[in-house]
Amino acid sequence: MQMPDLPWIEKYRPHNLDDVIGQKLIVGRLKSFVEKGNFPSMIFAGSAGIGKTTCAIAMANDLYKDELSSAFKELNASDTRGIDVIRGEVKEFAKTRSMAKVPIKIIFLDEADSLTGDAQHALRRTMEKFAKETRFVLSANYASKIIEPIQSRCVVFRFKPLGEEDMREYVGRIVKAEGLDIEPKAIDALIYVGDGDLRKLTNILQSSAMQSNKITEMSIYEVAAKARPKEIIAMLKHSIEGDFESARTELDNLMLKQGMSAEDIITQCYKETQNLNIDERKKLKIVVQLGEANFRIVEGANERIQLEAMLAQLALVGKEK
Repeated sequence: MQMPDLPWIEKYRPHNLDDVIGQKLIVGRLKSFVEKGNFPSMIFAGSAGIGKTTCAIAMANDLYKDELSSAFKELNASDTRGIDVIRGEVKEFAKTRSMAKVPIKIIFLDEADSLTGDAQHALRRTMEKFAKETRFVLSANYASKIIEPIQSRCVVFRFKPLGEEDMREYVGRIVKAEGLDIEPKAIDALIYVGDGDLRKLTNILQSSAMQSNKITEMSIYEVAAKARPKEIIAMLKHSIEGDFESARTELDNLMLKQGMSAEDIITQCYKETQNLNIDERKKLKIVVQLGEANFRIVEGANERIQLEAMLAQLALVGKEK
């Protein structure tokens, strides 16, 4: 029986620090830790899909090589949020002696900002007690949600969303390895919908490639359930110019034909507002209206009514002198 291929997010995950794309300053510091064989506990902070887990695993691979399983333990803190896991599984691994050449073990806690307060205090005590033989790497979307006593015991690395050049390099790797035929505009679309998140970009590219070996701009936007920038800009321009009917027609196309959610439409409107050729003060008022509409929708108001109300408000902004 033939084994199924790995998903591309795992297939093309870098195994060593030399293969990591972007985050050059952070990767440089981690390489120096590997060379010295000693390092502090760390917090990797930043949004999803920008290399936090990849860097932790790549560093462990460089440190332990074939002895990875005995010296590196990975846990997802969002699945194991309670104090019992910290007192049990984490503590048991922390107190055992490393059998690898490097005498220091690593416990990697992904989404550590999901841990409860009690669990974080228990973790702090474990970090103190077994500091000689174990280091902790905590991954968090929001470092501020990790208690101060833990932050003070760690070096904080802040990961940034990947730039366009890094994302193009990554797409190029996959396209070459998979033998894909991809349009230049499709690469631009991937970078736009990926928005600095390589995990999202990879999943969209793989889904598009499953439909056809030829990747087009349209296939990327269809798989991503995103509108092309020009469609969002057209809707905004119609509203600002007072052409409410045309703006509503564009909204119908986004919601009914393309199946976009209200929050996705508002997020893209916010992104494209920066590219409108209008007075900066009007841009500020548009952002306020987008925020109001988003808040009401999140609170449970009718999506369609709120989006049309938002378009009406933009029309009023457009009429202001």
